[in-house]
Amino acid sequence: MQTRILDGKRVAEEIKAEVSEELQKLHRQNLVPGLAAVLVGENPASRVYVGSKTHTCKKLGMHSETIELPSETTTDKLLEVIDRLNRADEIDGILVQLPLPDHIKEEIILSAVHPDKDVDGFHPENVGKLCSGKVGLAPCTPLGIMYLLKKEEITIKGAEAVVVGRSNIVGKPMALLLLHQHATVTLCHSRTRDLAAVCRRADILVAAVGRPALLTRDYLKQGVVVIDVGQNRIETPEEGIHLFGEDSERITKIKEKGYTLVGDVHPRDPIGVAAAVTPVPGGVGPLTIAQLMRNTVTACCMRRGLKVPGSRFQVSGYRLKVGG
Repeated sequence: MQTRILDGKRVAEEIKAEVSEELQKLHRQNLVPGLAAVLVGENPASRVYVGSKTHTCKKLGMHSETIELPSETTTDKLLEVIDRLNRADEIDGILVQLPLPDHIKEEIILSAVHPDKDVDGFHPENVGKLCSGKVGLAPCTPLGIMYLLKKEEITIKGAEAVVVGRSNIVGKPMALLLLHQHATVTLCHSRTRDLAAVCRRADILVAAVGRPALLTRDYLKQGVVVIDVGQNRIETPEEGIHLFGEDSERITKIKEKGYTLVGDVHPRDPIGVAAAVTPVPGGVGPLTIAQLMRNTVTACCMRRGLKVPGSRFQVSGYRLKVGG
């Protein structure tokens, strides 16, 4: 079987092009959506992620602010910052970059972001809306994946979908979005009994468990569509050779940069078995940032009582419909 590589970068650019069109309409009304990113501590990966998000904001013509706080910031101090951003009219979306330092109570912080500005979709109110299928804001990675599946004409209705990973950020909302599109969904995790057998039932397999190359060929049935959400760092040439082979350009990348990325699915095993697969990197990652831009525009419109912009693959109560 020939395996199709699903180009997340290309689809992300299409999302951003749609967002750019909507921004032009808002600009004509003297409205500039604003996104505030809050970064606590010196996590290098978090700094890179926030930098990418704010850069994309500015490139599209959105207002962007980055609030950097030291790692010793207290929960109360961070709550003060969020309260200020909740009251700032020029800010439509608030992004608190995770993970937070261990001493900060993550649940309290995420619940403090006003649900109308919760562009990550983590607030309990927005989680409840997602569960019930009402219009609101949902996590960016699962929404981006749904856009990709629709854009690539992957049949969801009636499909057997298996989601490996039960996080609040990806696994749980991904399962709900697929369910709202009439897939039959199994949500499982690393402790699921005979995980490989469960995965082999999947027409659509979403790997979001956070363990490098956990899912091998034994987990895949012929013709499955594999969505690999994993972003795991491989830092030694020995690990790289085991996963990619001795002649892979990934080995060169490890030697030059000190690492390369691998997903939760073994990088070589889907080829010839899966009907389609997202690469790592270049698959799901770009979709997340693009969808964050869309969520910020959506939040801007919702806060001002404007019609939420549509999309060729946009949500209507989280029921994505082509031509909507």
